[in-house]
Amino acid sequence: MTADGKRASAAIAAKAQPSPLHQDPHAVRDTPEKVLEVALGHEVRAFRKKLGITVADLAAMTNISLGMLSKIENGITSPSLTTLQALSRALGVPLTAFFRRFEEERNAVFVKSGEGVDVERRGTRAGHQYNLLGHIGSNTAGVVVEPYLITLSEDSDVFPMFQHEGMEFLYMLEGEVVYRHGSNLYRMTPGDSLFFDADAPHGPEELTTLPIKYLSIISYPQGSSGD
Repeated sequence: MTADGKRASAAIAAKAQPSPLHQDPHAVRDTPEKVLEVALGHEVRAFRKKLGITVADLAAMTNISLGMLSKIENGITSPSLTTLQALSRALGVPLTAFFRRFEEERNAVFVKSGEGVDVERRGTRAGHQYNLLGHIGSNTAGVVVEPYLITLSEDSDVFPMFQHEGMEFLYMLEGEVVYRHGSNLYRMTPGDSLFFDADAPHGPEELTTLPIKYLSIISYPQGSSGD
């Protein structure tokens, strides 16, 4: 086989590999009724697991069949009010608790250009400007995301090293910087990105071309600190 043929075969094989990503960014949720069923099922399962009981245990406590409970927890069927009442008594929660996830408000934050909030972070004392572009605290995903526009200018110094919980994504907008993650160095110019485990020491190693601007998006579990 020729070199071109080998490259073509390799490309086809690479395309045939299943994607490790399971989230479809263009997915559309089912009808509102179906979403309600899924929300109810999620809460029933969460309360059951909190008590440390099995589906069979809950079935025995409520006189609801194992098959019906399975369908309820998986959002396949709509439970009647009588069934929900039996579940609320067995699980020791008010009936309204099952609707919490469905009724919970989903927030969005819109920030006009130049209207982000300047915040103090550890790098501020090294002349790094942090402009917070939005923040949503408690949410259904259980993950906190902090998007920053970071600016490094002539007054900025390289900073020893950052290290914190969560994941971080950088996207270069302007200038050039050599960025360290662990023992690796990355020369970043506009359009480059870096995605990494923030538990490893990381930060600007060399400010090559100023001014430097890049997006930094930090995510970490709700209830912990990203700094």
